[in-house]
Amino acid sequence: MEAVDQLASAGTFRVVKEPLAFLRVLEWLFAIFAFATCGGYSGGLRLSVDCANKSESDLNIDIAFAYPFRLHQVNFDAPTCEGKRREKLSLIGDFSSSAEFFVTIAVFAFLYSLAATVVYIFFQNKYRENNRGPLIDFIVTVVFSFLWLVGSSAWAKGLSDVKIATDPDEVLLLMSACKQQSNKCLPVRSPVMSSLNTSVVFGFLNFILWAGNIWFVFKETGWHSSGQRHPPDTMEKQSSSYNQGGYNQDSYGPAGGYNQPGSYGQVGDYGQPQSYGQSGPTSFANQI
Repeated sequence: MEAVDQLASAGTFRVVKEPLAFLRVLEWLFAIFAFATCGGYSGGLRLSVDCANKSESDLNIDIAFAYPFRLHQVNFDAPTCEGKRREKLSLIGDFSSSAEFFVTIAVFAFLYSLAATVVYIFFQNKYRENNRGPLIDFIVTVVFSFLWLVGSSAWAKGLSDVKIATDPDEVLLLMSACKQQSNKCLPVRSPVMSSLNTSVVFGFLNFILWAGNIWFVFKETGWHSSGQRHPPDTMEKQSSSYNQGGYNQDSYGPAGGYNQPGSYGQVGDYGQPQSYGQSGPTSFANQI
């Protein structure tokens, strides 16, 4: 507890108010929301098949599915409306690749953002001690920005396919009983996809955060600082060459007689009668 108080009193946590660390904290939070809303999803739908022979009907056919959306492994039983025989069916599609890729990016982004924030707060001096830390941080930030864009786009397409594969109207077409007009097949409950839609939104928000943070990480690298050092050096060289041209040096004053103190502007040379009276007759007498 005392160590925490010392760090707080020393202003260690002030770095969180800077854009670089503040965006890292936001990236950490948004990564949690991204993989939680996608990786923790479970949903289902309910169908009803009303056969011409009511005793063969099944009005509550529940189909549950969840992350990672290997729908071809989701099995369910449905009546055939031909006696007591039932058929075993499964949903269509495997969308685990895009979903797992998205969640993997979110997990690693969460871990890196947490580690980077700890470094910014507790090891800021070592982070800025040499250029290696900022360069690694810059490269990782660029890579994660690209991965978030690709992963979010892939998962958005995968989610669209999941919605089609789990549409109750599409699932009813898989049942043989629903192909007979004498039977009535109706959707009872559709799956709720709001959390999955939110995961896509958080994916693109993470891309915006990581892409925006590239500039602040770049400012910590030597590339940015070296680019900032050139203009002052150029101005210093121009200033030194200008001074050596004879405008501001002391050598111009004695040579031209304009800036040397005591030769023209002093009161002793011009305003005192003694110096003027002594120098004039003496020089005239010598000439004679």
